Amino acid sequence: MLRTRYLASAVVAAGLMAGQNANAAEECGDVTIASMNWASAELVAAIDKTILSEGYGCNAELIAGDTMPTFTSMNEKGEPDLAPELWVNAVREPLDAAVAEGKLIIAAEVLSDGGEEGWWIPKFVADAHPEIKTPADALARPDLFPAPEDESIGAVHNCPAGWNCQITTGNLFRAYGAEDKGFELVDTGSSAGLDGSIAKANEREEGWLGYYWSPTAILGRYDMVKLDMGEHDKEEWDTCTAVLDCEAPKVNGWAKSEVFSVVTKEFAEKAGVAMEYVGTRSWDNATVNTLLAWMVDNQATGEEAAQYFLENHEEIWSAWVSEEAMGKIKASL
Repeated sequence: MLRTRYLASAVVAAGLMAGQNANAAEECGDVTIASMNWASAELVAAIDKTILSEGYGCNAELIAGDTMPTFTSMNEKGEPDLAPELWVNAVREPLDAAVAEGKLIIAAEVLSDGGEEGWWIPKFVADAHPEIKTPADALARPDLFPAPEDESIGAVHNCPAGWNCQITTGNLFRAYGAEDKGFELVDTGSSAGLDGSIAKANEREEGWLGYYWSPTAILGRYDMVKLDMGEHDKEEWDTCTAVLDCEAPKVNGWAKSEVFSVVTKEFAEKAGVAMEYVGTRSWDNATVNTLLAWMVDNQATGEEAAQYFLENHEEIWSAWVSEEAMGKIKASL
């Protein structure tokens, strides 16, 4: 199992740390951290930079990254040292091979509940109608989810144009027989259009049904509930659910996106006690959503949001670090 292999990887890391002498453990040295080009990854990378620098004496540097280029560089060149937020579903097979070869080590599951995709409804609708648990339940009530151009029918809001989730949502719309149940599939056009439809519905306390994902700023601003999409059938997903013009799609659920921190073997060997932090640091989507909403509201950079987080959420990050490191970090704020 994937998780078993990753736990084994963590054991290797612990063994490497145990082999350090006390003085070496205090000297973290130069550390390069991949700052990926999406907000949650930018934020956690900035937090890592501050904690590793101020708490553990590392000479930490952020470098630009993205999933495939960062993984490839770590695997082939041993740099950067740390990818704080790697969505491993995209690189599962080569990552497994790199872990088996001892090149890379899996640290904390940085998003404890994983990346989430699916169909969502506003919490105020879920609270008022607790019988709505699944898409099928929602599709039985077109009156609760009126279409923006015709309130006599219901609407399922689709993923932005050009994204793969536009295909999957369209196929699932057909799998559920949504048109026959009085719904239309609404093309939101762009991520801004999709966000705008959620904001408008929540601010007017109107029903909304459609695709979204987490962690994201919009879910930090508005309370939304993900419907139970059922089990994930990978074969069905790969051969039909995610395939354009699939003839007979079936009901299927999104797979949980596992999101881990990944480090090179060299980092684990040199980082000493700092590796304990990287192996512990983890948070849930609700926390990340709230911080991403703060970033948007304040037009903040990842480093500004990291400062805000460290100043205002000691109850979270203090559990990730040693007592000595916590004192140094607090003194630096």
